[in-house]
Amino acid sequence: CEMAAGSCLLLFLLPWLVTALHSPPGCRIRITSKGLDLVKQEGLRFVEQELQNITVSDLHGKEGQFHYNISQVKVMDLQLAFSDLHFQPQQHLVFNINNASISLRFRRQLLYWFFYDIGSINASADGVHIHTVLQLAKDEAGHLKISNIICNASIARMHAGFSGTLSKVYEFLSTFIVTGMRFLLSQQICPSLEHASLVLLNSLLDTVPVRNDVDEHIGIDYSLLRDPAVSTDTLDLDFKGMFFPRARENQELENHAVEPVIKETERMVYVAFSEYFFDSAMHAYFQAGVLAIELEGEKVPKDLEVLLRATFFGTIFMLSPAVDAPLRLVLQVSAPPRCIIKPSGTSVSVSAFLNISLVPPGRPAVQLSSMAMETKLSAKVFLQGKALRVQLDLRRFRIYSKQSALESLALFSLQAPLKTLLQLTIMPIINERTKKGVQIPLPEGMDFTKEVVTNHAGFLTVGADLHFSKGLREVIEKYRSAPTTPTYPSSRPAEPSVDPRQL
Repeated sequence: CEMAAGSCLLLFLLPWLVTALHSPPGCRIRITSKGLDLVKQEGLRFVEQELQNITVSDLHGKEGQFHYNISQVKVMDLQLAFSDLHFQPQQHLVFNINNASISLRFRRQLLYWFFYDIGSINASADGVHIHTVLQLAKDEAGHLKISNIICNASIARMHAGFSGTLSKVYEFLSTFIVTGMRFLLSQQICPSLEHASLVLLNSLLDTVPVRNDVDEHIGIDYSLLRDPAVSTDTLDLDFKGMFFPRARENQELENHAVEPVIKETERMVYVAFSEYFFDSAMHAYFQAGVLAIELEGEKVPKDLEVLLRATFFGTIFMLSPAVDAPLRLVLQVSAPPRCIIKPSGTSVSVSAFLNISLVPPGRPAVQLSSMAMETKLSAKVFLQGKALRVQLDLRRFRIYSKQSALESLALFSLQAPLKTLLQLTIMPIINERTKKGVQIPLPEGMDFTKEVVTNHAGFLTVGADLHFSKGLREVIEKYRSAPTTPTYPSSRPAEPSVDPRQL
């Protein structure tokens, strides 16, 4: 019986556990193979810069009466013509460089019997093959990170050209130098790329906003919900995409919206936003208490004031000392607005109330009416750079009295002027607030171009191409607090000098 009860409890909790493990994202980003091609071009430039900074230990030793010392090794040129960057399920990126070449220059000191020679050597490493696998994961803070790297590097051939008075004499002895230099160089490629990935590229990923302020009232949580999902053609990132009032940063809004589904792969990148993304923004503003506006005295449009005084003439006349008192209009949203996304368009439903009062100087305010309002706004969603913006327009408007049907009939004449008030006075204030928009979670230096918005049932997608406004190196150097010199004790030779006979 106990086993049966336990099984029943497990079956009862299983749907809840599945939902908890796979909560739907408010925002989903898909990077396609076309986007990865652009990333490869910028990444290749970054890899070239890293490999040019390789530090190779001095090489010295002897063979019979031949003594040599090689120092000041410097990479002069790289040719990385054949490279490939592709997705590898489930969480990996694979970066391959094939048949590359690296040109080197270093200082030589050679002693053969009584002949001593100093000069420079030009060398070339050919048939360089580098295979790296980057594992992507979500860290504890919700950032996307490169959590691990697997790297293998090899050099097929290496040649050295001597110059100087003893060049002919030492050519047959160059094997010792070339073999040692080939070993040292191949040992430094992977540590350099490991540092570039785990330290430098991760510092670039840190520029992706995870939890930041939108304005003085609300913030947004862009933390990753889970590790990225990688297929052979796409990389999908699920973000929480929830706004919150800054005064209540730990407040959670449960997501009951439709999960966005991205099927397209034609553009470089797709960003999908569910109704939850927009609902949480309006809920956060509502919780922050900013969805209200008050107009008093001269701020009330003159035509509307005349109409209001005529509408409530009887009430005002009964309050004869307050006939010339200023009017006060208080418009306040009564519940969090709701966003509705359909293939035909996006709209926002708003319920509010409007209180109309007289405010005699030095006396308590006298309420003339309290009416309910229901409005529907059409929303145009668009993307500029990395900012998602919304332009709202009043589409439908209705007012009615909360006291009686008779008063609702009397208020019918106010329908048109109040709608005009909203269009001319309130909507510009709202659109000015949404003008700044909210940033999409992309690293600094990467922007969208050629954006196209498509509506679906319960979510919308923005398809775009990518553009690097800044190079990876520029962004990384900007955010690095201090330059670091990586040390790789496990990859470097145990001794500073290498005897080629041991290779």
